[in-house]
Parts: sequence; C-alpha cells; structure tokens
Amino acid sequence: MIDRRTALAGVAAMFGAGAFAPIARAATAAAQTKGAVIPGISDGPPSVAVFTPAQRTLLTALSERVIPTTDTPGAIAAGVPQYIEKLLADWSYPKEREPIIAGLDAIDKRSVADFKVAGDKASAKQHDTLLTLAMNDQIPGGKAWFENFRQLVITGYYTSEIGITQEREYLPVPGEYNGAFPYAGVNKVYSS
Repeated sequence: MIDRRTALAGVAAMFGAGAFAPIARAATAAAQTKGAVIPGISDGPPSVAVFTPAQRTLLTALSERVIPTTDTPGAIAAGVPQYIEKLLADWSYPKEREPIIAGLDAIDKRSVADFKVAGDKASAKQHDTLLTLAMNDQIPGGKAWFENFRQLVITGYYTSEIGITQEREYLPVPGEYNGAFPYAGVNKVYSS
C-alpha cells in the first residue's frame, strides 16, 4: 500500500519547479526520510494555529469547491483543510503563510461587497464565483493565491487515504497488457 509520504513526492513532482515552497520542502523531507514520522506529513495537530475560525471555515468550504464530493468523497471527507493547516504550520515560513491568509481575507471582503454575506457564510455557488474571480486575478493577489491554494488542495487530497484508494486505484505492479480493452471499461485513473 502506498503511504502519504510516497504519494507526496509524486504529487510535488507534478507541479515541478512551480510547486508551492512548503509542498516542495515537505516532499523533499519525505523522500529523504523513508518511513520516518514527519511533522506536517504524518497525522496529528498543527504545531501552531494558522487560521482564525472564520478563515478555517472559509478554507474548508473553498477546498470542497475545488474537489467536491461526487461519486467519490471530496476534500472535506479527505481531511484536506486540516492537512493544509498542518502543512502551513509545520512546513512554511511565516512570510509564505501571509499570501494564503491575505487571499482568504480578500475573498471574504469580496463576498461581503458582492453578496452582502461573510465568505464563510456564502453559498456554494457564491464560493464558485469567488474562486473564479481569484483565479482570474480579479481579487487583489488572487491569481497567485489561487495557484498556491489549488496546489495545497490537490496535494492534501491525492496524498490522503481517500485520494489514493477511492479516487484513484493503486496498482504497485501493472496488470496484464490488453490492447483490445474497451475504453468504456476504464473506471478509475491508476496511480503508482
């Protein structure tokens, strides 16, 4: 069975040189310390609280909009919000947290301005609109925030047990080759 440390290296490689620094740091540590318990990668509480309760609620809702629950569990079920806070607490420098926190605050302000409701109380449709505005850099610092936030959500999800075992199917050794296998028979994307 693949574990979070092994999966982290693969996910970080997907982002390449553009990987958010805390993700790259944690992935490097995971690769160098095979089998060891590593803060920020292993389970447990974050070393410091990074977010206020309202920011944490907004982060949770936005995470679920990036990877929503469909026929497989979404970001919340996979523990992505907790993973993000732990990764930022244990693997980022305070200056690297600032844009994430500022982005959440900017989204909250935009939600109040556009929808007359705090960001943590906005609807799923309003969160989608706010994420799109951030992605299109129509919120101060939005584009940079969105890219880092997206990387954090993807990393948290695809290194979780749910992401590894339910969203994807882990095959440590490829199965038999069948060149006539019907495409309609493909159910999941495979990871190794």
